[in-house]
Amino acid sequence: MVEKSDSSRCCKPNIPTGDQRSLAGTVIDMGRFNDKVALVTGAASGIGRATALRFAADGADVVGFDSNADGLDQVALAAAQSGASMTTLVGDVGIRNDCMTAIENTVLEHGRLDVLANVAGIAWAEHVSDVTEEGWNRMMGVNVSGAFWFSQAALPHLVSSHGNLVNVASNAGLMGQAYTVAYSTSKGAVINMTRALAMEYAKEPVRINAVAPGGVDSPMSRDFQMPDDLDYALMQRYIGFRPMADPTEVANVIAFVASDEASRMHGAIVTVDGGLTAG
Repeated sequence: MVEKSDSSRCCKPNIPTGDQRSLAGTVIDMGRFNDKVALVTGAASGIGRATALRFAADGADVVGFDSNADGLDQVALAAAQSGASMTTLVGDVGIRNDCMTAIENTVLEHGRLDVLANVAGIAWAEHVSDVTEEGWNRMMGVNVSGAFWFSQAALPHLVSSHGNLVNVASNAGLMGQAYTVAYSTSKGAVINMTRALAMEYAKEPVRINAVAPGGVDSPMSRDFQMPDDLDYALMQRYIGFRPMADPTEVANVIAFVASDEASRMHGAIVTVDGGLTAG
């Protein structure tokens, strides 16, 4: 069931195109998404939160979707304090009806949809022998099915607005990683789902791409638990030489991919992993 959060309405100032403002330490060109509507899933924390705030700071009317109502309220407040606009919808990305209803409510309220950023995701690590049917289905339901249901519902509106769909995959979908078979499988599916959608809509006025981050300093990564008896030698090659990214660094790339500046990008998988998958 999709519900509006109590603090869903925020005021949007009249900011001329080209004005600049600082949000979370980043100087941004205001107006890049003026008069556009962007829906961000997983908006209550991590990359989703940073992406919602980035779109809002760039002038978009943002709709944040998440199951965490309190987290959404905090993001909406941060947007309002920066003079931006954001509304919120509470629901479960793993439930098809919640995904469809969120798109329907967004278009009913705002009259259009220009950007869908499928950011919501879950992750954990475990031995192959410990994977359960319930855990596998939940991982696929949130990371793969949720992204697809949102995309399926949004694409007719994105075609009408000549808009953009940006999926968030992972470097784990581009390379095998020990102890994350369910997660890696789900993100590999997101990557090829992005490519398949891009091919099916190749003749339509819509762009479909994915961003594949590496390690990100977010609540999800900070809560990420590895098996106690892991073989460190199997994991060492996935660590890389650079520190984890700040969520805003990934959000900046998502916003660029969704902007007119990336007008020739379609069907691309953009790695944002500090070179981890380069070799």
